[in-house]
Amino acid sequence: MKRGRNKTALQNKERSAVVWFRLDLRLSDNPALAAAVQGRRHIVPVFIWAPEEEGHWPPGAASRWWLHQSLKSLDASFRRQGLRLILRKGPSLEALRKLMGESGADSLYWNRRYEPALRARDDRVQQSLSSDGFGVETFESALLCKPGEIRNTSGNPFMVFTPFWRACQMTISDCLPAPAPKLINSKLPPTQALGELGLEPVADWAGGLRSTWQPGEAGAQKMLWQFLDGVLEGYPEMRDYPATRGTSQLSPHLHFGEISPRQIWAACVKRNTAASRAFLRQLGWREFAHHLLYHFPETALKPLRPQFSEFPWRHDPQRLRAWQLGRTGYPMVDAGMRELWKTGWMHNRVRMIAGSFLVKDLLLPWIEGARWFWDTLVDADLANNTLGWQWVAGCGADAAPYFRIFNPGSQARKFDPTGDYVGHWVPELDEPDYPRPIVDHARARERALDAFAAIRGR
Repeated sequence: MKRGRNKTALQNKERSAVVWFRLDLRLSDNPALAAAVQGRRHIVPVFIWAPEEEGHWPPGAASRWWLHQSLKSLDASFRRQGLRLILRKGPSLEALRKLMGESGADSLYWNRRYEPALRARDDRVQQSLSSDGFGVETFESALLCKPGEIRNTSGNPFMVFTPFWRACQMTISDCLPAPAPKLINSKLPPTQALGELGLEPVADWAGGLRSTWQPGEAGAQKMLWQFLDGVLEGYPEMRDYPATRGTSQLSPHLHFGEISPRQIWAACVKRNTAASRAFLRQLGWREFAHHLLYHFPETALKPLRPQFSEFPWRHDPQRLRAWQLGRTGYPMVDAGMRELWKTGWMHNRVRMIAGSFLVKDLLLPWIEGARWFWDTLVDADLANNTLGWQWVAGCGADAAPYFRIFNPGSQARKFDPTGDYVGHWVPELDEPDYPRPIVDHARARERALDAFAAIRGR
């Protein structure tokens, strides 16, 4: 009996497991990787590029640039442990089935994603491979709380943030360590070259992104500790001032899973200050966004509040283009849109100002703003993008009231009092070639209020 148990243990140790990486591009606190490593010698890490499986929202240009850099970083991390990251193109099911055969793997591990199209895709993959006799295990990695498990006392999804966040905080678990080093696998199947995925732009417009960001797990950790040690204590007072470094700028690292929300949670809880609690509340909004998208998947394209389906949005390509290019004649709006184009990121206060201008001053559909942000943001996250735009348009859960219309001028005076932010991004402000305002804010505000009042009772 003893000899038999040793033989079985040796067989288990020699078996291969495929770990399917998605938006969890890190080694630390990675539940799928940790589970696959347990009791096995041969690990086959793979990333599959299959944008056609993401439905209406395949990754935008800025996201693809970041993904290229992050995959490069993850591969380097694996190579330091005697492995390499296998890259393949989709369809995912066919790529995984082929890889399982090439590697002799008997099991597959991945961390769950909750975007509507990918939930359906993952269900198909799991059912198909399980019926083929493979073991398939999935894990929570990207969120603090598993969507679907946080409900109100009536058993329904929360629609208001504060009680949701109170319930969510009761379920958070501890972080996992990085797997043991030297997971040697001499039997790795061939990989496609990273360049073959076509993630980086043909015409190099990404210079501003390269000079702003350091994608990858190491960059995420560096950003976290820079924030904790140098920015956090001033966060409650300074987070609304775009000319200063008052926020964490962790959002792209979180989106790509280069750092987990549990790692951020654990680091901030140790500080246990009013500032750390204020910051963690913003992490809670990210959870709330994913909670809403999970329960209301149609909101990625449609307003949560059905009466907004009849809102009298305008069709004005010329003004939409002026907004996209930062040529509206409103300096705070234009500064934000230019920051977005140059760096792939925009300060959150300015996102609200620019978003309000699009949907309320110009009466252009929120979905147009969501699509532009999706293509240009390095932190383009479907749940957050949907929540943010429906919040500013007044058509989502816990949304800004319809009568809350940001005045770009007064917002600039309040949150950029020295003009440093606007001056940096709109240097030609006092020059003749800076455009005149494309709309009169006072009149636009009245039009917006009339339009919102018309559907208010529906």
